[in-house]
Order: sequence, then structure tokens, then C-alpha cells
Amino acid sequence: MAPSTPRGSHLLTEGPIGRTMISFALPIMAGNAAQSLNGSINSIWVGRYLGEAALTATANANNIMFFLIGSIFGIGMAATILIGQAIGARDTARARRVMGTSASFFIALSVLIAIAGWFMADTVLRAMGTPTPALALAESYLRVIFLSMPFLYAFAFFSAALRGAGDSRTPFRFLLMSVALDIVLNPLLIFGWGPVPAMGIAGSAASTFFAQGLSLLAMLLYLRRKRHVLWLGRQDAHLFKIDPAVLRALIVKGVPMGLQMVLISLAMIAMISLVNAHGTGTAAGYGAALQLWTYVQMPAMAIGAACSSIAAQSVGAGRWDRVDATARTGTGFNFLMTGALIVPLIFFDRYTLALFLPEGSASFEIARHLNHISIWSFLFFGVTFVISGVVRATGAVVPPLLILGFALWGVRVPFATLLQPVIGTDALWWSFPVSAFCAMLMSLAYYRWGGWRRSRMMSPVERAVAPIATQTIATPAEIGAQPPAPVADASPEQIAEMAREIDDAGSERPPR
Repeated sequence: MAPSTPRGSHLLTEGPIGRTMISFALPIMAGNAAQSLNGSINSIWVGRYLGEAALTATANANNIMFFLIGSIFGIGMAATILIGQAIGARDTARARRVMGTSASFFIALSVLIAIAGWFMADTVLRAMGTPTPALALAESYLRVIFLSMPFLYAFAFFSAALRGAGDSRTPFRFLLMSVALDIVLNPLLIFGWGPVPAMGIAGSAASTFFAQGLSLLAMLLYLRRKRHVLWLGRQDAHLFKIDPAVLRALIVKGVPMGLQMVLISLAMIAMISLVNAHGTGTAAGYGAALQLWTYVQMPAMAIGAACSSIAAQSVGAGRWDRVDATARTGTGFNFLMTGALIVPLIFFDRYTLALFLPEGSASFEIARHLNHISIWSFLFFGVTFVISGVVRATGAVVPPLLILGFALWGVRVPFATLLQPVIGTDALWWSFPVSAFCAMLMSLAYYRWGGWRRSRMMSPVERAVAPIATQTIATPAEIGAQPPAPVADASPEQIAEMAREIDDAGSERPPR
């Protein structure tokens, strides 16, 4: 008989890939949209009622928070892949070992960041050049945000671990809980009500603290009640001891994946600098387009995350046919879902961009023009994201980093810089689809001819116990390596029992 599915996990190695991928990706995409909406609502409360200095303060502090969360993206992804491979191999012990080491690492790191951030908040904000009128407000806000880091890191880690186990719905449910709590608590803690004191801008950060903390606690209680395979109780305390092999895989494989986020952030900063050189009108148009692009990229990111989890479990199960099918299906869904957003944003851009800019202004027309040119790049970006998610599932993390680095810094930034004297500001806008198309071609070439299938996250993945019908026949060398069965010492009853087992096994083999 095939081994049972670990409690609380979902095998992504079975069933139609298309349906599995969509059901896995939709909660991720909806969660990203909910977080973006939450950020917009919080900005409205701060900007409209506390003033421009307060909004500037939260923007500066949030940049630090997003950087700190983004910096652990790669390590969280490494944990997702390691757990996914173990679940695919139905190796519960390995999955729980990865869980224990990863949890210890994330918790220790988040506590250190919280302590250091509390004392260094002012220094960091000054180094960023935070405007003086907003400095004191930003420090009050950022100190509370640093106290929230253990909750933020732990929530992100448990969400990544559950996705590795094939479950994207549970993280989504508790993310919705966090967003709902944040939306409710924000005005309550900012302005106060009854016995709750008015905390001003610190109240906005405190709402994040309580929303994340309560949602994390609820998630942990849920895992404990469900006796989830990834839940580690008091009797599993020994699993929290750092396993050097797991820690090494988290860092060696996670850091290159995290550097991808750093490269993207730095490239965006470089592009904004180039855009700002053309004045406020161009910068405003670009900023409005960025608001739309935040949502356009969500399908590709969700599908890429789904492909990574499905491929990781498939690698663990030795289902390479399913790995290839995942790449094909993910690419198709990317074109379908991303294209379904791009087309209406092109045809109805007068209405969407009017949400951010006054119609008829110079910035409005600039935004329309650059949007028509650049928005198509997300189709190519999505293919790269899907392919990278698949190849990373084996442990091949450096080539996707090099491909992205070359596309951004070898194509996009030089294209935008060097061609401006020739085609003007259009060089900025065309640099997006050109670099994204180059990244897609390089990713597809590496997928076709690269050695990513030979990569490993740790040691070679143990082969899962499979039904006899799907096992391969042993070679003579493998047979010779086995110790001889002690038939001579067996009793007649034991010999009869072995004969029955052989007959049963033979009956399970498929007819030739």
C-alpha cells in the first residue's frame, strides 16, 4: 500500500495540474490584493487625519519594514521547497526536522532585529534622509514596527511552510483575519475611543502589532487543534535544535533567492532616478502607472509560487513528468490571467488612471503613453517567474539570480540610459518590455538546456515508497548488494508466509 498523506498536508503530486494550480494560486493572489488594499486604507487614515508629515513618516518607516521582510523572502522560499520536497517524498520526519530548524532560525533572527531596531530607529531614519518635520513621527512609528517583527517574521514563515505542505488556503484565512483586524484597529488606536487612549501615529503601528500577533496566535492554535504534521509541541522540543545541514540549505539556497528581491528593488530605484530627471509631470505619470502595475503582477507572482510548491513536491516524489507539466501549465495560465488584466487596463485606461491623476493633465497623457508601451512586459515577466519557480524547486537558485541580474542591470538600466539621446523618454518605457523579453528567453533556454534537474537542496532526495505497481525492477547489481535472506534458518510457517507475500506481490503487478 502507498504511504498515507501526512496529517494536514495536501499532496500536489496527484490530480489534474491545472485545477491544482488554480486552487493553490487564487488564495495567494487574493491575499496579496488584500494586503495592498489594507496598506491603502491605512494610508488614508494617516494622510487625511494626521497630515502630510505623518504620511511621509509612515512611508519612510514602511520602506524599512518592507526591506526587512523582503530580505527573508529567499530563506522562507528555501523552507517552502525543503518542506515541499519532504512532503512529496512522504518523509514526515524530514519535514518536521526542517520545520524545527527553520522556526528556531526565524524566531531568533526576528528577536535580534526587534532589539537592534528599537535602539537604532533614529539612526536608520536619518541615514535614509527622512525629512526633519517627519523624523520624530517616523521614529515613534518605526519603534513599534520593530517590536512587531517577531510576529511578522513568524507569520511569514508559517505561511511559507504551509504552502510547502501544499496548503495555501490556511495562510490566506489568517491573513484575512490580520487584514480585518488591522483595518478595524487602525482608527481605534490612532484616535482612541472610551478607555482606549489616542496614540496618534504610533497607534497605526500598534494596530499592525496586535493584528499580526493575534492572527499568528490563532494560526498556531489551529495547527495544534488539527494536529498538523508541521505542528511541533512540547514533546517535539528536540526538533528545535538547529540541524546544521538544514540551516546550511536555508542560507546557501535562500540568500540567492532573497538577492533577487534586492536586485529588483535597486533596479526600481535606478529607474525612478532616471524618471525624476524629466520633471514632476513625468514622475507623476510613472507613479500612477506603478499603482496599476502593482495589481497586474499579482497573477504571475501567485502562479509562480504555486509552480514552486507543486514542483518541489513533484521532485520529492520523483515525478519529473509532473515537473515539466507544471512549467507548461503555469506558463499558459500566466498568459491567460495576466493578459486578462492587461487588456482592459489598455482599453479603459482613461478610467483607471483617472483614479490617480486629473484627466487631461500632462501627467495623465504621459501615464497613458507609457502604460501602453510597458504594461506588456508583465506577460514576459510572468513566464520568467514561472520558470524560475520550477527550477528553484530542485535547488538551482543561482542561475535565476544571474538571469534576473543581467536582464535588469545588463539590459534594462543601460537601455534606458544610453538610448535616451536617441528616442527620448520612450527609452525608459521600452526598457521594461525589452528587458523582460530577454529574461524570458534566457529562462526558457536554461530550462531547456541547463543542468537544473541535477541540482539538490540538501542531499539527494530519498525515493518515496511507492506502490509495487510503480516501482522499478531491481538491477542485478542492486540484488547482489542485498544480504542473503536467511531461508535456511526459517521455520516452515515462516517459509509459507514468505511464499504468500510473494504471491500477493505478484498479483499486484500490472500484466505485461
